[in-house]
Amino acid sequence: MNYEILLTFILASAALAISPGPDNIYVLMQSIVNGKKYGIATALGLVSGCLVHTTLLAFGVSVLIKEKNFIYLGIKIFGAMYLLYLAYMVFKSPAEITIGNQKIENKSTGQLYKQGFIMNVLNPKVTIFFLAFFPGFLFSNTMSSVYQFYILGFIFILVSFLVFYFIAVMSSAVSYYIKSHKNIGVILKWVQIVVFIGIAIYLFFSNK
Repeated sequence: MNYEILLTFILASAALAISPGPDNIYVLMQSIVNGKKYGIATALGLVSGCLVHTTLLAFGVSVLIKEKNFIYLGIKIFGAMYLLYLAYMVFKSPAEITIGNQKIENKSTGQLYKQGFIMNVLNPKVTIFFLAFFPGFLFSNTMSSVYQFYILGFIFILVSFLVFYFIAVMSSAVSYYIKSHKNIGVILKWVQIVVFIGIAIYLFFSNK
């Protein structure tokens, strides 16, 4: 088992979770408008949906890459190119983080959990991202790839939830910091670009 690969995966997952996107902005807004527990419920729903994508990846891709190196190589190249595409899209996008102007509908914690779950499960971009991101971080030559994908999935879920939880609990401070530091959007934008490019380079040179 290669613990360096797992550590790299943890750091990359944390950087991606911190980078501003629709999920963490939505958690932040629910926390500001309705309260911390509503933001946490939303976060739980979002990360629970990742289990579905992990399962699809584990049982779909594992069959394809088992003893078929050319398929694994193709998935790695696709993943690297897709991440470079994401980096380019982030580069073209505006750096401002806009909060406070959205109208948030009041819902129960159960409704928010369900909504977060459905939002994640029905988002095909999450499936594509998992396909691009996970295969390059398989960390064992002896363990079943199904188990490895599930371990990576649970690590990704845990790291993402911890970041979302912090956003929910510290929502007032996070909101104030974003509003008072206009350059934070630029910083986080370039962090996201660097992370995407860094992971893409890693995928190009990683070995099965």
